[in-house]
Amino acid sequence: MSSLVLLDGASMWFRSYFGVPNSITAPDGRPVNALRGFLDAIATVITRERPGRLVVCRDDDWRPQWRVDLIPSYKAHRVLEEQPAGEPDVEEVPDELTPQVDMIFEILDAFGIPTAGAPDCEADDVLGTLAAREKRDPVVVVSGDRDLLQLVRDEPVPVRVLYLGRGLAKATKWGPQEVAETYGVPLDRAGPAYAELALLRGDPSDGLPGVPGVGEKTAATLLAQHGSLEHILAAAKNPKSKMSKSYRTKLLAAIDYIEAAGPVVKVATDAELDWSTPSDVLPLAAEHPRKVAKLAETYGVTSSIGRLQKALDGLDG
Repeated sequence: MSSLVLLDGASMWFRSYFGVPNSITAPDGRPVNALRGFLDAIATVITRERPGRLVVCRDDDWRPQWRVDLIPSYKAHRVLEEQPAGEPDVEEVPDELTPQVDMIFEILDAFGIPTAGAPDCEADDVLGTLAAREKRDPVVVVSGDRDLLQLVRDEPVPVRVLYLGRGLAKATKWGPQEVAETYGVPLDRAGPAYAELALLRGDPSDGLPGVPGVGEKTAATLLAQHGSLEHILAAAKNPKSKMSKSYRTKLLAAIDYIEAAGPVVKVATDAELDWSTPSDVLPLAAEHPRKVAKLAETYGVTSSIGRLQKALDGLDG
């Protein structure tokens, strides 16, 4: 059965940048390690998953103001330069990576490989929206971001996360079963429960403080006992519940954070998408072959383009 593959673009090219030596350069000396690594990763995913549809999801706003308004510390440690109201802050990104992101989009556009973003939204929200909308084909989300484990589900179509935490070669596919077994959350709502666990636990990499004194194990225990964050809070507020005084005190002290953090931690599923192509169908050949060939020569990635085309050729028929 054909699948819909959703790529977390920024997660993948960051990993390519740090995973491929910066000695890989274009003929004019510019580094192209992220570009080459990203193109090779797409070829590998296509060969592995054999999708009929594929979307590279964009971070059109890596730190949306509406999330910052709720949790001011959200990704604050990654801000390189603050911008006027209404404009995204500038993210701290390695100097050699930024130009390569432009190169990646040049080649994706010339090839006709679909990309999608959304105003005031992160790539996570685009991934969440596309996964939530899909009612026909199985979905595979490719990312090194554990936050996206919240998307796993079995119905109406399977949504799995190909998690790149240990690299693409060792990538593992996560569904509700794997998330429930690994994190101790309820199987019947493993995806949403993972988001609630992340909210309670916190995430220093995103500037989310979590509930003081509640780590991953405690969060999992509470979710296993009560089933959902809503029921956990109901028990904390009910003096007659069997919740321990220690847990009750910690949760009630953090109630403002818990209520604010929900929309920050949970990905949006209703983003207004902006597409680079008319559809999400994966082309079997470059839309503008001469332009692709010229860009490949300019950037010194002819071999990577060859590997990508070979992967696409494997889908034909």
